[in-house]
Amino acid sequence: MIEKIIELKKERKAVILAHNYQRGEVQDIADFVGDSLGLSQQAAKTDAKVIVFCGVHFMAETAAMLSPDKIVLLPDQNAGCPMADMINAEQLRAEKKKHPGSPVVCYVNSTAEVKAECDMCCTSSNSIRVVERLGGERPIIFIPDQYLGAYTASKTNKKLILWPGYCPTHMKIGVDDIINLKKKHPYAEVLVHPECRPEVIAQADYALSTDGIIKRVHQSLSKEFIIGTELGIIHRLKKENPEKIFIPASQQAICPNMKAITLEKVLWSLEGMEYHVTVPPEIREKAVKAVNRMLEIV
Repeated sequence: MIEKIIELKKERKAVILAHNYQRGEVQDIADFVGDSLGLSQQAAKTDAKVIVFCGVHFMAETAAMLSPDKIVLLPDQNAGCPMADMINAEQLRAEKKKHPGSPVVCYVNSTAEVKAECDMCCTSSNSIRVVERLGGERPIIFIPDQYLGAYTASKTNKKLILWPGYCPTHMKIGVDDIINLKKKHPYAEVLVHPECRPEVIAQADYALSTDGIIKRVHQSLSKEFIIGTELGIIHRLKKENPEKIFIPASQQAICPNMKAITLEKVLWSLEGMEYHVTVPPEIREKAVKAVNRMLEIV
């Protein structure tokens, strides 16, 4: 199957992207493994004609936005993001009417039509810098993740209006999980994602994006790490740091949408050239502006 995927990849002039939360075997056949925005940026720099995005729908949309001349395929058309679906463009327009003049920052974990209604995007690694750079005295509408928003607000002097969205997978990580593991592994460094609840973040040594967690593990002298994010990242951590020990904060932190993509589906995607993800030009134009404003700042 892997040989067939490699053969078809060459034939289609394709590049395969895999998010850090994907199944280990899917990460292993990818050309690039990383976080959602970073992958889309890497793919845009290649001369590939086809992008196979092993992730969820909003990630494939972002790739389509940044590479409008390439065909973007999502191997499972039902691989969505519950948090991204917790707000749509109509709801955001209504929220903006409640707070006239307030700028809108949206986490990249949102749909293209929502990004098109925003002033600027952010990632989990740069949300603090983005919010700090926004001028004016008006409060900032921050969507869709209330927990990334709360973490960002705690690190800045800006007032944020938070949308009540969240990641169901990160909600499965409880503060008791962290406290109990710290007792069992007193020398372990605790790394969690800022999509976790505030009380979980309070127990951590660092709150970091997926790529931030990977970089911290490389740099740290610690030998043990408690990892508070989706379990898929541990495959890459072990692969790149075989001498270190990784303890998942919760065995329940599995995203079924991320795990929907399999090697078979990657093969079928290349065979049938599906499922094609596109963004209408009028939405793409506005959404790309929000992404580019972020990139100009950071």
